[in-house]
Amino acid sequence: MNRQAAWELLTEYTKGESLLKHALAVEAAMRAYAGKFSGDPDEWGIVGLLHDFDYERYPSAEAGHPFKGAEVLRARGYPESVVRAILSHADYSGVPREAPLEKALFACDELCGFLTAAALIRPTKSILDLEASSVRKRMKDKAFARNVKREDIVKGADELGVDLTEHITFVIKAMQGIADGLGLRGSIAN
Repeated sequence: MNRQAAWELLTEYTKGESLLKHALAVEAAMRAYAGKFSGDPDEWGIVGLLHDFDYERYPSAEAGHPFKGAEVLRARGYPESVVRAILSHADYSGVPREAPLEKALFACDELCGFLTAAALIRPTKSILDLEASSVRKRMKDKAFARNVKREDIVKGADELGVDLTEHITFVIKAMQGIADGLGLRGSIAN
């Protein structure tokens, strides 16, 4: 299991730029959380990178996400810990989140999407000047990024055992580290 192989699998199944950037954002957040929870940054990062790799082909539970992806991962020899974490990020999968890896993936998934949306509506179009207080305010606006489940963001932080504001700040910082790759540097100078 290595990142290059995971990236190749992701790009084999995923062509959309926004979904690829989402995978990179979740990977960055997961690598950061691996350090906080004494996890393997490569394993955690790969879980983040691949959690939605099958989503374009199977965009719903009815279509098979993430079950179809789990079949592909098993066929390609990915460890069961990776497969289980990816299955557990979908509440409807029936796979409970038990390990820190699984809880972190759920906690980071929706939040990364919300942070991207919050950064893109800033005058700077940048994550580099995004703050948790602004994100918390945006979470109250149900019309903003309406497809992002706020209850999952709150539930994710709770399951992970971290304060919501600290979680938001932590994930912003992780995403700031790859702002260029996410297209979220905006008009902020180096």
